[in-house]
Amino acid sequence: MAVPEVIPIAYEPRHRTESIGRYADGQFLASVTYAFPQGFRLDDGWEEHKRLYTVLHTFDADGAYRDSDIWCAGTWAEQQRDPHGDDSVLTRARVRLATLLRSLPRRSYTDIAVRPFHLTYENVLFGLVIREDKDDDGEPETWAELYPDRLAFADPWDGRYDT
Repeated sequence: MAVPEVIPIAYEPRHRTESIGRYADGQFLASVTYAFPQGFRLDDGWEEHKRLYTVLHTFDADGAYRDSDIWCAGTWAEQQRDPHGDDSVLTRARVRLATLLRSLPRRSYTDIAVRPFHLTYENVLFGLVIREDKDDDGEPETWAELYPDRLAFADPWDGRYDT
């Protein structure tokens, strides 16, 4: 089945798509996610390059991309130095996410459907990107992948993701 023009994403409470839904001006997709810059290769010092981002993407009612608010809370190395305090990287990211979500008028958590989009921020790819590869039989396989979260959406296009 071909990739639909608008990709459904299912709302799943207490899972990776728990911060998606609709608000007065359209739809939103938000998360807290770690990411490496594009082209980064794991080696010594990787902990300083793995960054935790708070992300809020907004879309119109038809799923067309509008805007993104992307903020880096800190690095994996910083989180390991102070993992539990009020000033930990993860706590800062979660507080920022809660603030962003509260700013959306008439917010409700529910399934959404959005068009593919992408942008690069601090050399990190963000977006819902159409990907193609070959399956085990050499047949073409196409899916949409949310970056940097690495959630894959595919046939039967019911909004559920694979990691």
